Amino acid sequence: MMLMILYDFNHLHLQTLHSTSLRIIFAIMIQYDEPLFRPPSEAYSFILQVTLGCAWNKCAFCEMYSSKQFRTRKEEDIFADIASMQPYANHYRKVFLADGNAMVLSFDKLSRILDRLNEKFPRLTRVSAYALPKDIEAKTDEELQQLAAKGLKLLYVGIESGDDELLGRINKSENYESTAKALKRARAAGIKLSVMILNGLGGKNYSYQHALNSAKVINEIQPEFLSTLVLSYPYGEDHFAKKFDGEFIPLNTVELIAEMKVFIENLELESTVFRSDHASNYLVLRGNFPRDKQEMLDRINAVLDDPANARLREEWMRGL
Repeated sequence: MMLMILYDFNHLHLQTLHSTSLRIIFAIMIQYDEPLFRPPSEAYSFILQVTLGCAWNKCAFCEMYSSKQFRTRKEEDIFADIASMQPYANHYRKVFLADGNAMVLSFDKLSRILDRLNEKFPRLTRVSAYALPKDIEAKTDEELQQLAAKGLKLLYVGIESGDDELLGRINKSENYESTAKALKRARAAGIKLSVMILNGLGGKNYSYQHALNSAKVINEIQPEFLSTLVLSYPYGEDHFAKKFDGEFIPLNTVELIAEMKVFIENLELESTVFRSDHASNYLVLRGNFPRDKQEMLDRINAVLDDPANARLREEWMRGL
């Protein structure tokens, strides 16, 4: 797909074609391979596809890259995209490496990409990417430290759950130990972490152990950023249930929030920014741990005590 993007550099936000308030407007023509995903916090970053699809792409709950076959992009094509941005390089401070787990690239290739970005983007302060724990584990401590020194400052990791039984049933390819070990190594190397837990992932049969063990693995990792999303069914509940290894009984809205209570009650974090405000969430929660833990629990308890009068997102407002 050929994508045209218009920016106003005085406000650094996406503009529509009919806007008349732009002071500096330019068009960027980049050939993106759709679908293209990025975290919400990367809305104003330069999105650079270095891989296409997801190297694992077998998780029962995820349909993001089901239409793509994983492959790495040629280095010359990546560098050509970087070169095409040269006239606008002073306006970018953040770059996000897409697609699903760009960290799967070898250390040497990632290092060369970071070198080129640093060369061409003089105001660059952060490069980030999606990652699987196994991608991190494939790098040595020294390599992780070198990547961090070259600007790879943040990794987004979908942990989904800290419960080994549930991770097996959704075909995640990771477990508690592999996740905790890899992510702690990344943090020790100077790379910050933004991790995600999937509310409702195990349904009724696994809800408590999912919440409890997810809190446990988060406590061990101590990530800088933590978010929760609610399990969604882009192809329908039955489609997910057939891919789930075992009996899956979905949680209703109140049960989802009750699961969140168990999760948050058991979090013991030293300094973590928490967000549960993705469009999939019924109850919006924002805060910093440990400061706002009790306030968030109070909000959850208010919903559980009187669900009929709770202020939750309407179904039509939810989605991916």
